[in-house]
Amino acid sequence: MSDTVPSLSPVPSPSTGLMIVVVGPSGAGKDTIMEFAADRLLSRGDVHFVRRVITRDSSAGGENHDAVSDEEFVRRHAKGEFCVSWQAHGLNYAIPAAVKDKLAEGNIVIANGSRSALGHFKAVFPRLKIVNIVARPEVLAARLEGRGRESHDDIMRRLERRSLDVCGDFDVTTIDNSGALETSGTAFVDLVVTLIDLRD
Repeated sequence: MSDTVPSLSPVPSPSTGLMIVVVGPSGAGKDTIMEFAADRLLSRGDVHFVRRVITRDSSAGGENHDAVSDEEFVRRHAKGEFCVSWQAHGLNYAIPAAVKDKLAEGNIVIANGSRSALGHFKAVFPRLKIVNIVARPEVLAARLEGRGRESHDDIMRRLERRSLDVCGDFDVTTIDNSGALETSGTAFVDLVVTLIDLRD
């Protein structure tokens, strides 16, 4: 994690659109559900999925992101190219400032976020919806163990310490992704469509 990235001072911007931030613990399936929804909502010109900027190599797997070096991240940050940025797991993450243009046009923008960064999102986006993707502890443990990055005991200790709730004054919808993707993915798509209808 780079210590040279300055703290971003969020500046609220007027917006008629809605920012949806998807959060949840590792193994909950945020990326999978977002990919499912992006495919189902492909024909909608008023729904946009954010490609995050991350100081992680593109070959590392996971979401389709804009991979940059620590130095490039700092440079782009200093030029004002991000509207929200945060640090987690030894990496720098950011949401491109261009999403404000999509929101100003009245669109719905969907981004993969972090529970620790929700305060930053709230400070920037006047209309904000949080979708918390969760799964039962044994399901999370099995998925994380399948990645082969941690031992079973380490995973269980981490899950015991971590709450699945979103803390704070946010508009939150929780979706359980313990079962079939078709069920949880469709629930997410239905939520987005409902929010589109409410916006209209």
